[in-house]
Amino acid sequence: MFSRKQKHILLKFFSMFSVVRGYNILVIVIAQYLTSIYIFAPDKPLKKVLFDVNLLMLVLASAAVIAGGYIINNFYDSEKDLINRPNKTMLDKLVSQNTKLSFYFVLNFSAVVMASYVSFKPVLFFSFYIFAIWFYSHKLKKLPIIGNVVSAILTLTPFFVIFVYYSNFKAVIFVHAIFLFLIVAIRELTKDLENIKGDLTLNYRTIPVVYGESFSKKIITFLVISTLFPVYFLVTRFDIGYMYLYFYMCEALLIIYLILLWKSNTKTHYLWLHNILKFIILAGVFSILLIDVDLVLNRIL
Repeated sequence: MFSRKQKHILLKFFSMFSVVRGYNILVIVIAQYLTSIYIFAPDKPLKKVLFDVNLLMLVLASAAVIAGGYIINNFYDSEKDLINRPNKTMLDKLVSQNTKLSFYFVLNFSAVVMASYVSFKPVLFFSFYIFAIWFYSHKLKKLPIIGNVVSAILTLTPFFVIFVYYSNFKAVIFVHAIFLFLIVAIRELTKDLENIKGDLTLNYRTIPVVYGESFSKKIITFLVISTLFPVYFLVTRFDIGYMYLYFYMCEALLIIYLILLWKSNTKTHYLWLHNILKFIILAGVFSILLIDVDLVLNRIL
């Protein structure tokens, strides 16, 4: 049995883990390594990728900045989250705002230090990334369309730094990026529909608040249809191994998602739709392994 003090410490740990969304960061770290092995540096020996200290520093710096981004986002959205996610907010409040902000600065400083191990360019990159996340959380998030576009770009940014590190400019990478951008943009709009009550109360000028739910659904429908284009090119023009199975599954789920979207009108409905998109993204991370199921075994040596 845990003592009262140990329980208190454990609760605070889970509270901070909830604030920085540790599960999301773990997925991003895995995704960065898988994209490095299979997409950005497919010709390099596996050991050189896995034991590349520069890559490790870039991945850890990305994780630190993203964690800091969740903290600053939590800070600015505390009132809105109290309306939209009361249970999660109660857990998050177990750690004081001062502690969160102190951890925010420690994380960002650590990211810059880790980036400096690689070179001065990553220091500039992560400094700009930190500022961009803060500016988005403070100002841009409340703006329709701009907020959604910037959020999607910031989500893809951790992969951009790895892309630049390996300097691999193959067309397949850009097509993958377009597909991921569209899925993330759909997710952001779905989140806006899910959180419309809090956004409306606190004057967040999101697309559903400014233009209405019906218009938001039309934009989402357009984005879902747009995913067919990168999927078509990925399946027919590039060698993606068995990953084509993922894209077929993804489009099937998106059709189901669209049918449910036009029938949805409550927070619970939109939460289910959001979960479908989270599954698509999570499945996409691990489906990278399908590009070449023998690749890891062949590259161990």
